[in-house]
Amino acid sequence: MENHSTNTTQNLDQIQLELLKKRKSPVAFSDKEVSKEQLQQIFEATRWAASCFNEQPWRFVVATKAQGAHYQKVLNGINEHNQKWAQNAPVLMLTFAKKTFDMNGQPNMHSWHDLGLAVGNMSAQVTSMGLYLHQMAGIVRDNIQNTFDIPEGYEVVSAIALGYKLDFENVPEELKARESKERSRKPIKEIVFDKAWGESSF
Repeated sequence: MENHSTNTTQNLDQIQLELLKKRKSPVAFSDKEVSKEQLQQIFEATRWAASCFNEQPWRFVVATKAQGAHYQKVLNGINEHNQKWAQNAPVLMLTFAKKTFDMNGQPNMHSWHDLGLAVGNMSAQVTSMGLYLHQMAGIVRDNIQNTFDIPEGYEVVSAIALGYKLDFENVPEELKARESKERSRKPIKEIVFDKAWGESSF
């Protein structure tokens, strides 16, 4: 019985690892709709992320294509280079971080880190549902500030496109090279040091 339990745990661990490895940032999205129920599930996973003093400093402005003018406002906050492909995604988001702690008004130097943890949760949940997201640093902050009534103390951080990946045979030629690019990561020994800096046994 113990061996069966151990094997089950190992299998689950492997499945979870493979899920994380499956995550990808496509530039070719299908026009298939993402439902309100799916978005609620995604944001439920997002909100359970860890944060410094549990301040949860993340905020999201989200728009679906069905919202028309609101979707266009979010799209206008994305730079022209990214708009070319992001405009096909059924869901767009803008992310924000609160710059100060609620508890004492002091600067929260970890707010971007915590937002990143929340988006990490979002990314894992999205992948588990057969969806994909692409985070973008390429935004137009002035457009966002001028369009949305953002409370003082919040700063815009990034944009996100979310949806189903387009079948490769339907990907426009100008995007095929990016869409087929092999994912790569630095080996563990380059990022984890268990001796002196730069020295690793991994």
